[in-house]
Amino acid sequence: MHLAPTVDGAGERTMSMTRRLQTASTLARANLGLFERPDRMALAMVSAAPWGQSAIAALASSVARDPGRAAVVDDDGTLSYRDLWKRSDAVARELVGLGAGRGVPVGLLARDHRAFVEVLVAVSKTGADLVLLNTGFAGPQVAEVVESEGISILIHDHEFAPAVEPCRALCTLVDMSTAGAMARRGGTVLPTRHQGRTVILTSGTTGRPKGAARSVGSGALEGVAALLSRIPLRARDVQVVAAPLFHAWGLSHLLLGLGRCATTIVAPRFDAAATLERVSRERARVLVVVPVMLRRMLALEPEQLVAADTSALRVIAASGSALGSQLANAVADRWGPVLYNTYGSTEVAVASVASPSDLRRHPATVGRPAPGVRVEILDDEGEPVPNGTVGRIFVGNAARFDGYTGGGGKEVQRGLLCSGDVGHFDEDQYLYVDGRDDDMIVSGGENVFPAEVEDLISGHPDVIEATALGVEDKEWGHRLRAFVVKTEDASIDEDAIKRYDKDHLARYKVPREVIFLDELPRNPTGKVLKRELREMDFDQG
Repeated sequence: MHLAPTVDGAGERTMSMTRRLQTASTLARANLGLFERPDRMALAMVSAAPWGQSAIAALASSVARDPGRAAVVDDDGTLSYRDLWKRSDAVARELVGLGAGRGVPVGLLARDHRAFVEVLVAVSKTGADLVLLNTGFAGPQVAEVVESEGISILIHDHEFAPAVEPCRALCTLVDMSTAGAMARRGGTVLPTRHQGRTVILTSGTTGRPKGAARSVGSGALEGVAALLSRIPLRARDVQVVAAPLFHAWGLSHLLLGLGRCATTIVAPRFDAAATLERVSRERARVLVVVPVMLRRMLALEPEQLVAADTSALRVIAASGSALGSQLANAVADRWGPVLYNTYGSTEVAVASVASPSDLRRHPATVGRPAPGVRVEILDDEGEPVPNGTVGRIFVGNAARFDGYTGGGGKEVQRGLLCSGDVGHFDEDQYLYVDGRDDDMIVSGGENVFPAEVEDLISGHPDVIEATALGVEDKEWGHRLRAFVVKTEDASIDEDAIKRYDKDHLARYKVPREVIFLDELPRNPTGKVLKRELREMDFDQG
């Protein structure tokens, strides 16, 4: 177990200084532009200074170091760092005219493309708070979020015009085509050292989404360092970011890319074959995904996988949902030792990272806590449990969120934030996530975590993917129900799945029902919507 030391004021200051030194060392090792030619470095420092400590300052530094380099590439072409800066300046000036500024929430509802990045940067330049809306929201959900978050200006892709129309009485609507016209008109905006908050909406897999706010401050660099300490991202990388940009995982890699002169390749919608083709064509060094994307890429025809040139690929960064040992092994078999599995959340930020070597030895792990991060497994009384014992996962770092915009936050124990998951450490201090703390069921007096069952069934050669959940049972209290997506033309049936489970797991972990579906319901970030599965009429007992 990882114990939290008790420290006095001096000890806390010493620990803070240690974290800062670790952060500086990590950034230096990553070579994020810290050792440019002296003239470029001086210009970068002068360009960044007016923007204070912010993502815009990091971008300003990149613009100064390499203005002609491609910042963003999408299906419509390339946007250089110089043009990104100029166009976002023009949009920022227009947004200020519409009322954007310090403390004003500005919403963005758009798919992944160059204009998304222009508007994101522009809003940040005004000092306004940025609220990123999920592209999977229906009209009523959009209106609910606009009202609850107090959004004053909502910028949206044209395809979402019908969904945002009911919001016209609540805020100013700006179609993305209008934002494009703003960018073409030119103009500049005065630098502001105030960096507004970024509000990311929680996935809403179990209910109404909540706005999780994060401010830019001293914890930002430590959060960056926590990621860079385990994932070898480098200056001027070419990265394909397939994870959606409205989600914390995709957004963090976009911003990390803009701060290190990387070229970020995006697309409005995920397509497995097209993503692999982009990795091949652009000779990408980095691919950023959520696990279901990897599963769909591996399900492509063998000739497509063989034809793709992935020789430049050094990092596949995955997060956002459970990876599982079966998928980790399959990725390593196909693309070699390039997979990095990151565990965290919108609220707690990065908690742990598993490297390719970690996954080779322990394919089910989410790794070890990142430098500067404390992770503890606590019981129901808030006390640490021994290694090997399942408990609730609590995380402490400098990059955690500020709280929910509607008030409140996550539970805190021993100065650590509850992740909402249960898990355990093994004897080698590797962390394992056993499931959500509300997923565990008691069946016949035994505790069952669906994640272990899901991982096993997903590894069956005739199965594409699977999930499991508990349903009420008069005799057993709860029973386990599995949902399975078969491979094409597979003849596997319910009894075969049960026998497979029984051969590998304890009797009480064998699902009492197996439901076959064409696909699992997921939100745009790839998380299975178990709420929808529970609401389906599959009652067989």
